[in-house]
Amino acid sequence: MKVLVTGAKGFVGKNLIANLSLDENYEIFEYDIDTDPGLLDKYTKECEFVFHLAGVNRPKDEEEFMKGNFGFTSTLLDKLKENGNKAPVLITSSIQAALDNPYGISKKAGEDLIFSYGKENGVEVFIYRMPNVFGKWCRPNYNSAVATFCHNIARGLPITVNDPNHQMSLVYIDDVVAEITRASKGRANKNKEDNLCYIEPVYSITLGKIVELLEKYKASSKTLDVPSNEHPIERALFATYLSYLPEEEMVYDLKMNVDQRGSFTEIIRTINCGQFSVNVAKPGITKGNHWHNTKNEKFLVVSGEGIIRLRKIDEDKTYEFRVSGEKLQVVSMLPGYTHNIENVGTDDLVTFMWCNECFDPENPDTFFLKV
Repeated sequence: MKVLVTGAKGFVGKNLIANLSLDENYEIFEYDIDTDPGLLDKYTKECEFVFHLAGVNRPKDEEEFMKGNFGFTSTLLDKLKENGNKAPVLITSSIQAALDNPYGISKKAGEDLIFSYGKENGVEVFIYRMPNVFGKWCRPNYNSAVATFCHNIARGLPITVNDPNHQMSLVYIDDVVAEITRASKGRANKNKEDNLCYIEPVYSITLGKIVELLEKYKASSKTLDVPSNEHPIERALFATYLSYLPEEEMVYDLKMNVDQRGSFTEIIRTINCGQFSVNVAKPGITKGNHWHNTKNEKFLVVSGEGIIRLRKIDEDKTYEFRVSGEKLQVVSMLPGYTHNIENVGTDDLVTFMWCNECFDPENPDTFFLKV
């Protein structure tokens, strides 16, 4: 399918093109404000679907709203009609089209023009009235509070929150791209009553909560906490925040607990899934010799050679497992079993460890006992 994408360099356009480019079934004609106007005639002759994403939302003069959101739409439709092209047309509008302000009025005018064009020419049209869209590649300090907050907080810059209790309605860019791509395949979410299309899901969250979460993400390089994936909006917001990290924030140091035996370093702490660490033991060193009531762990040796031993604390039988980085195996540390790990090789023994709960110094649940 040959598709025309206007506003190709914009937030939604860049994300859409990046994903359509992965599908060999699409040939993409990219059109933006700096594209040779002469190409519009070629593109509107050949395209089989139109993603009309171009628009104006932060002009220097209010008159530019109508010029950008109505004027270019009119030019685009005239070109399609002139070339006898009845390709379906999809336009991204805004929930502000229902409001009486210059931006909303211009968006409503664009919607009406599309509806009329579709009816008069027997062309299928898709009009998406979208709330605020957030995600990677959105321009900060422009028209998205989420993009601005992510950009500034990641850099330690100040932000302004006039009303922390202000309720935001948001849709995530991946959901937008997935939906409008489905529309190009004839599977749009369309409301039969008003013929408007819609994105799902729509998230409702306060500005204050957004800032609270972003501040936690900022601190995560120190706390090692990662957010829960239980709530989809938090998963999406964390991904969005990460996309705005400056180079100096892409890497961070970990606290290595080092002694003559080697080192132990926490990597990640989670809310519900425990913590991940890496343990390094020097040749001839044995670490561990303790047991837990409830805490349980999984050991994975990724380099070196070692022996992991477990013994139920009220029995004499010892279980031994020879492990090495040559064959990746997980060994479970069971509650009520004292355990240790010995480096029997000539190089450092490097073990990736998971524990089902984060270490709590007030309740360590760790008791010394030789295997």
